[in-house]
Amino acid sequence: MSKFKKKTSTSQEIPLASLPDIIFMLLFFFMVTTVLRESDILVEQKIPQAKELNKLERKSLVSYIYIGKPKKTDLGTEPRVQLNDALAQPEDIALFVQQEKDKLTEAERDQITMALKVDRDVKMGIVVDVQQELKEVNARKILYSASKKIDRY
Repeated sequence: MSKFKKKTSTSQEIPLASLPDIIFMLLFFFMVTTVLRESDILVEQKIPQAKELNKLERKSLVSYIYIGKPKKTDLGTEPRVQLNDALAQPEDIALFVQQEKDKLTEAERDQITMALKVDRDVKMGIVVDVQQELKEVNARKILYSASKKIDRY
């Protein structure tokens, strides 16, 4: 009987040379696909508190309208309306709603929701003007943003 010896010269190590390339590809992918903030808020925002809140199903169908005093003092102290990244007048809302609807598909246009983020110190006059403009362009789904009320004992 003869003796046979197995020669094992293969290494059991995992090659790590391409690991940094894979990590950088993942890093670049997430940097490109992540959206940090859609618009800069130019008006003050102290959101009122609510007792009952509902979470939105699809945030892609929501367009935001901000109402509050401008943060920059050279723009005055009266409450202003902000549409996307620019301050506007309530009369500009019709064009804004049409532009937001044009971004959506035909089936989603009727499901668009206008979210009003109104500072709690703002008088109702400008809010009513915005509501009237939304009604004229048939944007009937309006969401009023609020923060959750914390019960204190």
